[in-house]
Amino acid sequence: MTTTGLFVARRASRPGVSVVVPAFNEASHLPTLLATVTTALRELTERWELIVVDDGSRDATPQAVAPWLTRPGVRYVRLSRNFGKEAALSAGLDRADGDVVVLMDADGQHPVELLPQMLATWRAGADMVSAVRQSREEESLVKRLGTRLFYRLANAGSPVRIPPDAGDYRLMDRKVVDALRSLPERNRFMKGLYAWVGFDARMIPYTPRPRQAGRSSFSMRRLVRLALTGITAFSNMPLRVWSGTGAVIAFGALGYGAWVVVEHFQQGHPVPGYATMVASLMFFSGVQLLSIGILGEYVGRIFEEVKQRPVYLVGSESGRGALAPPDAAPAPEERLTRRLAPSVPPGPG
Repeated sequence: MTTTGLFVARRASRPGVSVVVPAFNEASHLPTLLATVTTALRELTERWELIVVDDGSRDATPQAVAPWLTRPGVRYVRLSRNFGKEAALSAGLDRADGDVVVLMDADGQHPVELLPQMLATWRAGADMVSAVRQSREEESLVKRLGTRLFYRLANAGSPVRIPPDAGDYRLMDRKVVDALRSLPERNRFMKGLYAWVGFDARMIPYTPRPRQAGRSSFSMRRLVRLALTGITAFSNMPLRVWSGTGAVIAFGALGYGAWVVVEHFQQGHPVPGYATMVASLMFFSGVQLLSIGILGEYVGRIFEEVKQRPVYLVGSESGRGALAPPDAAPAPEERLTRRLAPSVPPGPG
């Protein structure tokens, strides 16, 4: 098999598959999602695992997952608090042992029917297969405009291009996962990291399904915060813009000062008065505060990195995957895994 003129080793027709599902207050969606995904995985391969990463949910998410932990296949990781989706994804990647790893949301909007196509594209030589939204018509105008502006700003000064409309729903080869796990930064913007590691990435268009229940936990405030993390992590453009703005204002001020002096000595006009001075001071003070705020965003990221706190902390883990052959003995750490509850009801059939 060849890809872009290079020899690519033949890949397994039925590889071990890990599916990572970050969840925050998704108890109403998880039973249906788990049933759908586990059924699809059993048809695709004999070796699979589904890792639910509970990002500090405050609803009945633990109880929704509990029936699935009585037999191999589903693993449950509960973080000690809400660290955010990027941290939950990182926790899942750190524990995924499959030959390929799939990331998908817990709200049911990512169609499971794409998994066979993703695997086929991986077998053809792709190292990363991303699902790209065909349309954002169901989103509000403000969110669509904000998304478009974000990608333009993030890509304007970045050495790597972040594909617009490519979210977290993707399949990755083992070497891509290992590369992501090796990255040390604490302020993690996963969409940018997917692009930064490179490899052979291909796109598959899809249309997200509507949410069956509830509302997205991503508020506008959290989206803005994530956008700031993405821009400051992958682009120096804001600093360059304000450096250029400062230079233009400085040269303009010098020119204006020279013109006032020349006019005063040539025509005898008095120096401009109090109103002009106050307006100029207010304008330039605002520019300075804005530029300091942008600089502070970058300094804040540096501060977070040098503290070297872990990206997440795990409160508990339970369940085990079905990646090992059926007759393989469980590993010692699997035998000692803490259960979710003293007694767990039988799993779904």
